[in-house]
Amino acid sequence: MNKSNSIYRCFGSGKPFYEDYHDNEWGIPVYDDRLLFEMLILEGAHAGLSWEIVLKKREEYKKCFFNFDVNKVANMTDEQLEQLLLNPGLIRNRLKVFSARKNAIAYIQIQKEFGSFSNYLWAYVDNKQINNHFDKPEDMPTSTTLSDKVSKDLKKRGMSFVGTTIIYSYLQAVGLIDDHLTICHCYKK
Repeated sequence: MNKSNSIYRCFGSGKPFYEDYHDNEWGIPVYDDRLLFEMLILEGAHAGLSWEIVLKKREEYKKCFFNFDVNKVANMTDEQLEQLLLNPGLIRNRLKVFSARKNAIAYIQIQKEFGSFSNYLWAYVDNKQINNHFDKPEDMPTSTTLSDKVSKDLKKRGMSFVGTTIIYSYLQAVGLIDDHLTICHCYKK
């Protein structure tokens, strides 16, 4: 729990860009397929690293991945992806960079099957946000049966960097799950 100016946050206090993410994005329902794709790629990049690092690199990711236009990312060439590995503004992990294209291709197939990725994802929770009521950070899980189920299906559809822990974090980020702690100023009763 972080305190900044007598405001309690689950994380991010003292760093304006991180506070802004916590207060204005994390846990807020997302239905826009472009933003859902952006967050999926960023969460995959997050694997094994701090979210703060990813947030600092977010603008460069937007530039390099065509503002997360899923069709443009799906059509990136090996040469384009190799070039990104030279960019210090990205997390230069070959598997993570190449997974953006792989995941984009699977993402498009999901859109075709369900009408949108949003339809696919929100169906897992019957279009209703899960609101948890955790008092302490250590009460918050890193995965659940829901994240297990989504992860397993995304992997089956050909995606990578979508393990259950990454997916739980993703579900929090895009607001299918609201895990704001009970003492956080963003907590909804």
